[in-house]
Amino acid sequence: MIDSQRLESIVSEAGRIAYDLWPGAGNALDAWEKKPGDPVCEADLAVDAFLKRELGALLPSAGWLSEETADDPARLGHDLIWLVDPVDGTRDFIRGRSGWAVSVALISAGRPLIGTLCAPARGETWQAVAGQGAYRNGTRLTASTRREFAGSRVPAHVLPKTDTDLVTVDQPNSIALRIAMVAADEADLVATVRWGFEWDIAAAGMIAREAGAAVSDAYGRKLDYNKRDPRDFGVLVSAPDIHANAVERLARRMDNLPE
Repeated sequence: MIDSQRLESIVSEAGRIAYDLWPGAGNALDAWEKKPGDPVCEADLAVDAFLKRELGALLPSAGWLSEETADDPARLGHDLIWLVDPVDGTRDFIRGRSGWAVSVALISAGRPLIGTLCAPARGETWQAVAGQGAYRNGTRLTASTRREFAGSRVPAHVLPKTDTDLVTVDQPNSIALRIAMVAADEADLVATVRWGFEWDIAAAGMIAREAGAAVSDAYGRKLDYNKRDPRDFGVLVSAPDIHANAVERLARRMDNLPE
């Protein structure tokens, strides 16, 4: 069995490393773009290096897949794998906003076993273990139980005209934190209709599912992890009773996507 207290300590320390570089705490920061529109900063790399070393020592048998590490196909031969986003929500991080988190998941045979988010700028630690529920700062979470699709709370700054029957709530840049909002009953629905990487959603998706939310890709299909191509088309996390309505809404939207 993995030492859960040691894991919690490692992820907490990773959050501290990031926080000590965060402009919102008055720190200077070196940031640049990996490619146009894809920002990265020194905190991403520092946290990545720390987690790779410490999680590797905690569980040497596990493979590794992270946003900030070159992908090694050898991970495909591992049953266990760490799936990591060192700083999810880099744009908010660089701008000194609090909508970012360190995201760590442990995957076994394509399914999450453990998911944890550390959001030190918000004073939040989110945790879930398969079959044991989800928690924020030690308080057990119960996901949204909304039954009516119209009026659903969505973390967004603005909504498309086709979604004017929905309601906007605060939108952190971190997709992981937006997903976690459904787990905490602070949102009813989070959805994307673009290709995204496994490290963006593994930990938060686990937390949402353990809190009772429905979790799928944009087509309503289950999510698998540690694939050769570590991407999924979209993510959909919602109250269970509105999930089918959300899949239908997204299908209409995808029909209108440009070729």
